[in-house]
Amino acid sequence: MKYRSTRGQVSGQSFETVVLEGLASDGGLFIPEHLPQLPSDWQTSWATLPFASLAAEIISLFVGDDLAPAEVADLTARSYATFHHADVTPLVQLPSVHILELFHGPTFAFKDVALQFLGNLFEFFLERRNRQETAGRVHRITVVGATSGDTGSAAIYGLRGKKNVEVFILHPHGRVSPIQEAQMTTVLDANVHNVSIEGTFDDCQDIVKQLFGREEFRREHSLGAINSINWARILAQITYYFYAYFALVREQGAEAKPVFVVPSGNFGDILAGFYARSLGLPVARLVIATNANDILDRFLHSGIYEKNAEAGVLATPSPAMDILVSSNFERFLWYLAHDSEAQEEESDGKKREDEAGEIIRRWMDQLKATGSFKVTQKSLDAARRTFWSGRCSDKDTYQTIARYYAATPSYVLDPHTAVGVHVAETLRPKIEELGAQNHVICLSTAHPAKFSEAVLKAVDENGGVLDFQAILPEQFVGLLDLPRRCLTCDNSADAVAQLVAQHTSK
Repeated sequence: MKYRSTRGQVSGQSFETVVLEGLASDGGLFIPEHLPQLPSDWQTSWATLPFASLAAEIISLFVGDDLAPAEVADLTARSYATFHHADVTPLVQLPSVHILELFHGPTFAFKDVALQFLGNLFEFFLERRNRQETAGRVHRITVVGATSGDTGSAAIYGLRGKKNVEVFILHPHGRVSPIQEAQMTTVLDANVHNVSIEGTFDDCQDIVKQLFGREEFRREHSLGAINSINWARILAQITYYFYAYFALVREQGAEAKPVFVVPSGNFGDILAGFYARSLGLPVARLVIATNANDILDRFLHSGIYEKNAEAGVLATPSPAMDILVSSNFERFLWYLAHDSEAQEEESDGKKREDEAGEIIRRWMDQLKATGSFKVTQKSLDAARRTFWSGRCSDKDTYQTIARYYAATPSYVLDPHTAVGVHVAETLRPKIEELGAQNHVICLSTAHPAKFSEAVLKAVDENGGVLDFQAILPEQFVGLLDLPRRCLTCDNSADAVAQLVAQHTSK
């Protein structure tokens, strides 16, 4: 298995290289050069596997010769032993929807599924390189990432104390929840550095991309990525789409084809669903659920991918989705460019892939220069055959939380999950046309206790009373009172580069 960049200038890369480098040197994102084939009996042989074993089967399809099956199995077993639920990602049935609970990891967010695995993967590859080293060099990695809340804590918990790994997490000052901030800044391991930036998540993400674009700095510090630009993040998340499918089949019968509704900011979570569907998982539709920061919903309606430049990033009750540009969308765009925009390939089979890379470079250059680009109607039609989308206002977010808390059985949604549930409700007529009304699975991306202010406000303003202590995980008790460590830095790549150099030199 080899990997190429979406922008066409890099190809033939190994899985290990892709994991450790994160972002391609041409600024693109790594994708597989081809998708593997599922085993012919996957629907029966995988149907009852525990989560870690299922993850090992899926991940092994993508690693080539870089990992032996036993090594993958060991990595997944260790990664998912840290979760608080035996099923890792249990499927819960409510009267109107199913909820896929992805928040049973160490930091109570869906990103634990990928980042527990990625942390172990980093450590494994570095230790192996150091064992094989003959020139006395010590292989290290400096992880630099941006977070709107959950990525940061999940990355920190996945990488804290790891050998030869230094971690720098940038977060927008005042734009993460108190619990999210505390989860990050109360981790005092020597290799963990939290950095507060005055700005937005997009500012933090732009700084990270700029640092990766500085080739000398990148090589000097062996930069590694933990944001979902790292392919291993997407790969690990494919597993829970298969796991949810098998749970639904056991409940609804062998013909069940789920509609997955995914709260989406940076497009990584739902992109894993796209790959699951592309591999052959029976999926009726993938639904992108956005809050007021709705670049993806607007694209699915118009074919124009356009920043909301005048308004900027809007602050909402679902802050992990407060993103102006969805970085992972570039991966899906490559497939649109390849299948719908590029000309028919020549006999050598290369032209179509090369042209897709050129189209992506052109689109990304237009986005950077003008704030938008437009795809053809053919591409838009192709996107709509895979994705539906919908938008949820702040008011609807609060009301959805309140209604599900007041319902029987009572269920507490976090504000991101509420966005997905609201969009599922608005699309109910279209879902019924598919005959999939009993097959709707909303991905629940975080524990409601991480967003206590939004949840309490929603219940209180709609006449309810919530005993928050009753749903508070024991790991959160006293968290806000623990000692903290956090660096502050100017909103510029130069300032962050200087800070990284200063602390790695120590």
